Amino acid sequence: MSELMTPIPFRQLMTWISAEYARDGSVFGVQRPFHPSGKMLPIFGETIETPFGPAAGPNTQLAQNIIAGYFAGARFFELKTVQKMDGAELAACINRPCILAEDECYNCEWSTELTVPQAFAEYVKAWCACKMLAKQYGLGDANGFVFNMSVGYDLEGIKGEKVDMFLSGMMDAAKTPVFQECIAVLHELFPEDSDYIDTISPHISRSVTLSTLHGCPPEEIERIASYLITEKGLHTFVKCNPTLLGYETARSILDEMGYDYIAFDDHHFKEDLQYEDAVPMFRRLEKLAAERGLEFGLKLSNTFPVDVKAGELPSEEMYMAGKSLYPLTTAMAARISREFDGKLRLSYAGGADAFNIDKLFACGIWPITMATTELKPGGYQRFTQIGEILERFPFEPFSGVDSLAVNELARSARHDKYHLKDIKPLPRRKLTEKVPLLDCFTAPCEGGCPIRQDIPEYIELCRTGRYTEALTLITEKNPLPFTTGTICAHRCQTKCTRNYYDESVHIRETKLVAAENGYDALMRSLKKPAPVTDGRKAAIIGGGPTGIAAAYFLGRAGIPVTVFEKSSRLGGVPMQVIPGFRISEAAIEKDIALMQFYGAEIRLNTPAPSVAELNVAGYTHIFFAVGAGKAGRLNIPGNVVPVIQWLRDLKAGKKVSLGHVAVIGGGNTAMDAARAAIRSGAASATLVYRRTKRYMPADAEELELTMADGVRFLELAAPVAQENGRLKCERMTLGAPDEKGRRSPLPTGELMEFDCDTVIAAVGEQVEGELFTANGIAVNAKDIPGFCTNLENVYVGGDAMRGPATVVEGIADAQRFADIVIGAPHTLSVPENAHVTREEAISKKGILSPPTVGCEGNRCLHCNTVCQVCADVCPNRANVVIELPGGRHEILHVDRMCNECGNCAVFCPYDSAPYRDKFTLFLTRSGFDESQENQGFLPLGGGKVLIRLEGKVFEADPASDDRLPPDIALLIRTVLKEYSYLL
Repeated sequence: MSELMTPIPFRQLMTWISAEYARDGSVFGVQRPFHPSGKMLPIFGETIETPFGPAAGPNTQLAQNIIAGYFAGARFFELKTVQKMDGAELAACINRPCILAEDECYNCEWSTELTVPQAFAEYVKAWCACKMLAKQYGLGDANGFVFNMSVGYDLEGIKGEKVDMFLSGMMDAAKTPVFQECIAVLHELFPEDSDYIDTISPHISRSVTLSTLHGCPPEEIERIASYLITEKGLHTFVKCNPTLLGYETARSILDEMGYDYIAFDDHHFKEDLQYEDAVPMFRRLEKLAAERGLEFGLKLSNTFPVDVKAGELPSEEMYMAGKSLYPLTTAMAARISREFDGKLRLSYAGGADAFNIDKLFACGIWPITMATTELKPGGYQRFTQIGEILERFPFEPFSGVDSLAVNELARSARHDKYHLKDIKPLPRRKLTEKVPLLDCFTAPCEGGCPIRQDIPEYIELCRTGRYTEALTLITEKNPLPFTTGTICAHRCQTKCTRNYYDESVHIRETKLVAAENGYDALMRSLKKPAPVTDGRKAAIIGGGPTGIAAAYFLGRAGIPVTVFEKSSRLGGVPMQVIPGFRISEAAIEKDIALMQFYGAEIRLNTPAPSVAELNVAGYTHIFFAVGAGKAGRLNIPGNVVPVIQWLRDLKAGKKVSLGHVAVIGGGNTAMDAARAAIRSGAASATLVYRRTKRYMPADAEELELTMADGVRFLELAAPVAQENGRLKCERMTLGAPDEKGRRSPLPTGELMEFDCDTVIAAVGEQVEGELFTANGIAVNAKDIPGFCTNLENVYVGGDAMRGPATVVEGIADAQRFADIVIGAPHTLSVPENAHVTREEAISKKGILSPPTVGCEGNRCLHCNTVCQVCADVCPNRANVVIELPGGRHEILHVDRMCNECGNCAVFCPYDSAPYRDKFTLFLTRSGFDESQENQGFLPLGGGKVLIRLEGKVFEADPASDDRLPPDIALLIRTVLKEYSYLL
């Protein structure tokens, strides 16, 4: 497919808007319009109903992008920058994909990829369309929004014919063909509003933001700004680069906030505008504009150039924005507002969103533009919440910036949880599956769960107070709701789409709410099954979580089952090893009681019989669910104890070695040991790891709890020997990142030591392979067997098959074993009241919402009902939701509107890129031929289409051609008939 976009003709644009709004009440996929209260703010001799909007960038490049933003609530539009290099020439210089907004944002694109005349036409079309939307749909005052031009990057180019004509046309478009066409089309489409249409102003813009390239000399910046003020008579903002802060300041801020991996040197800081040159220049320009009755201010800030180090984008340098730019930009605002006593107007762009927009506006900083927030799930709809937040403030003309408040804002930004980098690298958010061509809506939380819990459904039941129904649904697949509701590794939460809004829905805690509130009623409702009498009988070796789960699943099916547990208690590691401050014995006992209800025979203090003995005893199926209990070795001299035994003894009430404790390792078990040592009276607890915290395998949550408990972290250290109350360690350093960005620890030869009486080795537990080999079970080089062993009807699961695993992975193995014994997968029915409507799911899109205590049903986005993330995040609206007869919804990719920015590929929950992998509508044969990867169709007229499907290209009539799968034929017919404005 081509990266070149084809603008939509104005008539088609308005037809699309009218048809979509009439059918769905939406415009370009934005579902909820913003209705301003009527308040106004003056700027540039014009007025705005809200003081925010999209920054110059991907969200102000095409007419439909601007219109979508307006419908959602934006009223100040910084249009995408135009310069002398444009169109195909510029597009060829941009590597694709060019946007990565997964966390902080990076891009490697800059000015408009259209030609300058095309860009002008897009802005005129958007201007006229927004004027009409205001009137048609009651979106406020038609004169309540402002278009702010952005131009660059040198005076020669700006004075050149191409950009000069752009500036002149934007200032007065009355005589331009595109404006005249737009007015004529509006008269034709809306004859009842003819008088209103005649009042639409041709003065598209009276203001400009000057954007200059890094390294632009101060004299050139001043010449350009002076030209725009004196020769063009434009209200002017000068966009400043974050390099104005100085290298040391920028580096220290980012390092302090966890962005130490962001790579840049000082060359831009040396080449860019210097603060001592900037201040007098800004004073001169401020005076120059005032003399001409024009407004002057600064735009803070431009994106920040950094190096590509881990293959983030296909470029050598990229531009940083979003959450990590916020502390830099607020620091710039604080410094400049102090310098000018708050009298210089500051326009803002740099990580603004619904969590900080109120703080910025309260400081007197406006207008505020943003790009990263609307590139994330929720898309343009995020503007609606921002508008609602700002509506609560009084609107007063600009009277100055509150320097003290900005200074406090900049200080607090460095500790703001939504701008600090997570302590651990982001986990993989994507599923492993490829996106289906059709029917792709999915709940990624469910896909990330090893047992595919019905998460959105039980969360909805919790939300409505139906705890017993929620717990009933949970226990269909999960017999350990208390255990998993407390200590589950919750991989579901790493997949949750709300991570891209604020933080994940607290799924694990919601499960525990259901367990605690629904358990008694659930136990009363249980019924014993009819016993299976065909001779099937299962033996389970090990009474930990995996064994308990297997016994539950089999018992529920009526199959006789015996659990052999060598210790005196069921519960395994959670009961016998994990400290009580993490999970109580009472909680585990409830899970055990749930299993025991179905009648499993429990044999405690019973070592595992051999497979032969079990076969003789009549067991037809055998499941090894033993843990990974063999201690990993730490080969250093001294008082070294294995972590599992130390924790087991501590929990059993035995005397354990304490004093000054050092825990070697970085996993969750190491965190447990260090926290337990502190809580048990150790003189100190130090966690020693050869890499940094960022690379520790422990969950971020466990890491943060360990830090909060006062455990000392000794990073980049490898233990050498413990003796005489001291632990000697060698300092390590991190080598260069590999292709995946991971840095290996390298020894330095430098030694250090600290007080240490006890070394706890938490360096990984291993499977006891002797148990399997003694039974003739084949194992691999790590002494681990496969799930299906070489012995008939003998299976292995949990830690014994995976190595140290999570509880929920053990449950998945238990269910797999039970399904084999039962002879069929378990089936279940989900209560109807566990589902939400499409309208209810859509109502949550675009709303940032911090976590709450207890059930988190109000924050769940119900992605299984409505996903369409690819449609939400596309700046150009190139992924369109199509409603089929019967109410199903599908995603259609529209080739001509896509510039391959890659944003949809970042956020699609599948391991896929919707702009390549979803069914595609083509405008031209050349576009069809270029796009060999895309399956899709090209309308040929007369009801015929050219199809590419499963590697074949052929002409077809979707009304009758049986070569087309029925669902594909229905989609094509629907587009041709009901969505003809896309063609």
